[in-house]
Amino acid sequence: MKMIHAASASIALLAASTGAAFAQSTDDTWTGGYIGLYGGVVDSPEDSGSDRFIFDTNLDRVYGDTVRTAAGADAFSPGFCNGAAQGATPAAGCTKNRGGADYGVRGGYDWQMGSWVFGVVGEYGANDVRDAVSAFSTTPAYYTMFRKVDRIAALRLRSGWAFGADSANLVYLTGGMAHAKIDNEFTTSNAANSFTTNGDTSGFGWQAGVGYERKLGDNVSVGLEYLFTSLEADDQRVRTGPGTAPASNPFLIVNPAGTDMRRSDKDFEYGAARATVSWRF
Repeated sequence: MKMIHAASASIALLAASTGAAFAQSTDDTWTGGYIGLYGGVVDSPEDSGSDRFIFDTNLDRVYGDTVRTAAGADAFSPGFCNGAAQGATPAAGCTKNRGGADYGVRGGYDWQMGSWVFGVVGEYGANDVRDAVSAFSTTPAYYTMFRKVDRIAALRLRSGWAFGADSANLVYLTGGMAHAKIDNEFTTSNAANSFTTNGDTSGFGWQAGVGYERKLGDNVSVGLEYLFTSLEADDQRVRTGPGTAPASNPFLIVNPAGTDMRRSDKDFEYGAARATVSWRF
């Protein structure tokens, strides 16, 4: 997780420095509800080095077939890359996958028992993380699948320790489930075949993280949080059909209706460092 060390260091620094700066806090309990906002930065996705395309040449919904030329050679022997292809051959290279902004709304409820704080938090938001994988055929041609989180909802538990004057500081762990709408795109330099995608899909998974929160008076709190998200997002499919290609086309040799292809790596994983602000009641 590329940002976890920096995020953890920032949380520790804020926890150490805010005790004196905000000594005016008068609320001695975290029990109650809150609504708020979060915003931050998403790291580039955790790419699997083995991510590639896998194929179903006879359309029996079982993936793992090899697309072969009329001569029996592997039509995708040039290989694959994590990222978006920049040309029809591997020599053109691939762009790196990237992160971006992370933002949304949140709300929840906390209970305090002594110094222990337990709670539940729900979030709804979006981010700009973008993940692609590309394949190269012997034609030559490139094929690229993109996926992006359009919006995401999460429900998590959190448990932490309140400390300092008036128990105004809180460090915590959080974890729970997440559901996202995934935007899928497909591009290719192959102009002979037809290509049909199954559109946008959903991803289910989990989140886990660590955070620090500080009360500023009775009704406002601010914090820092690092959150890791793992979604199962393997539903993108592309049907490569006949188009104007002859029957000897590698995608049509086994089944004249075409070949289905998808990514081999179903996991869509990324980390985010964010700031939070909450209005408590």
